[in-house]
Amino acid sequence: MLTSILPSRVRSGKHYALSWSIPDAFGGMTSALLHRSRAFVRLTGQPVEILTFDDRLDYPELVDRLRSSGDVVDGMRIINIWEWFREHDEQPARTGASAHGHERLDPADGDGQARRDGVVLVRQRRTEPGGEMLATDRFRPDGTLLMTDRRDPDTGGRSVVLYDRRGEPVRRWESVWALYRHWLDRVFGAQESFVIVDSKTVARFARTYHRANVVMMHVLHGSHRSADGSQLSATRLTVLEHLDDFDAVIVLTSRQREDLLHDLGPLDNIAVIPNGFDGAGPSRASSGRRRGRGVMLASLIVRKRVSHAIKALARASDDADLTLDVFGEGERRPLLEETIRSLGVQDRVRLRGHVDDARAAFVSADFMLLTSKTEGLPLALIEAMAAGCIPIAYDIPYGPSDVIQDGRNGFLIPPGDIGAMSRRIAELQRMPEQDVSAMRRRARESASRFDDRSVVRAWGREMRRARRRKRRASDPGPRRIRRLAGRIKRRLHRLAERALVPDP
Repeated sequence: MLTSILPSRVRSGKHYALSWSIPDAFGGMTSALLHRSRAFVRLTGQPVEILTFDDRLDYPELVDRLRSSGDVVDGMRIINIWEWFREHDEQPARTGASAHGHERLDPADGDGQARRDGVVLVRQRRTEPGGEMLATDRFRPDGTLLMTDRRDPDTGGRSVVLYDRRGEPVRRWESVWALYRHWLDRVFGAQESFVIVDSKTVARFARTYHRANVVMMHVLHGSHRSADGSQLSATRLTVLEHLDDFDAVIVLTSRQREDLLHDLGPLDNIAVIPNGFDGAGPSRASSGRRRGRGVMLASLIVRKRVSHAIKALARASDDADLTLDVFGEGERRPLLEETIRSLGVQDRVRLRGHVDDARAAFVSADFMLLTSKTEGLPLALIEAMAAGCIPIAYDIPYGPSDVIQDGRNGFLIPPGDIGAMSRRIAELQRMPEQDVSAMRRRARESASRFDDRSVVRAWGREMRRARRRKRRASDPGPRRIRRLAGRIKRRLHRLAERALVPDP
């Protein structure tokens, strides 16, 4: 069975996912990362290690919670950079360049410190409370100094020093990215490794990490364009301009691949692999479904436009008995609570917060709502359709129109049209049961092409292509020339595209 999923040459390597963090109330990107990792373990028998860079101190408790919820299974391991350094001793650098350490922060002078089991593991100093970070000291569980990190706000300089258990400095780096590279070198060693980068934050660093034995692949989970589609996303621009630094770049839909090549010019490392779902899981069950129950999985942030869903349901409730459960957390919760109160739908709309098994709600829900400004291909959309939960979604880039045929397996709504969404919700409630059942069946059939087995096979094929691509470009001299030529060609392409746009 295993050889039918991934080619044996790919299976010989180690598999990693690289992200900034695993937050408590994680959303679509982290859900997709964890789901893909579970699918790899389940279908290939190969372990997956998830590498993180953040400074949270409760990773042991986090892993226990994720195991209890089923988000992490046997064969998956989460490794945090600072926890790794706390557990592994480091040899001095041969150059001796790291011989000088820093003066430790005075506990009374620090702006904040974090403890675990009563032991201070992180102490920090900022320019002012909530201001720019100036200094960080990290410690081991036994209280010994692990690392000091100093920043000069005037020059932008940085110095990071690692210490042994006696408090002697053993290594020094002039940037945190240099430290990250050293850590990844230690983790990967000489083993052939396949690394999937999900976080756009980490992608800025990951594009600079090049090793002959490491295949680096980046997934664009969201749109590469701004919310209005007029230009490249400002938060992704640095990475977008250097996509050829990756051995493969994965987008979730063919339409986004076409748009990406149109916007950036020729690239030979772009592939389409959608998010998958466990076709053998409970998502195919349909017992206990309640008509009129809507579900929404979305972070409570501006881009998700959850207020649109609340207003649409409030309008549709004049003609039908409707409820909406919103699963997710975020900074706009107070505003959304006020919207619910002002519309008088407190008994119909419930903000459930982050719930580990929120996706189970699709099994009993009548419909799901998607009101984002942009997406990639939301995993929640596929999982809802796989469960026979009818999607009612704004026709945004990217995702909804790639899987929804309006009126057959769900409904597509003009972006931002709250009235149209309200009418579709009400229309669904008036449809004969046999027509609704047929729509649910077609939704399941549409989702079946995103089954984990098909998606993991696609990952296996692209890993093999990326490795071949990397070997062809293994000579660093010609590789730099090809990258420079490609960037010049794409820059000229973008300038030509702009020249075709008339002045306003």
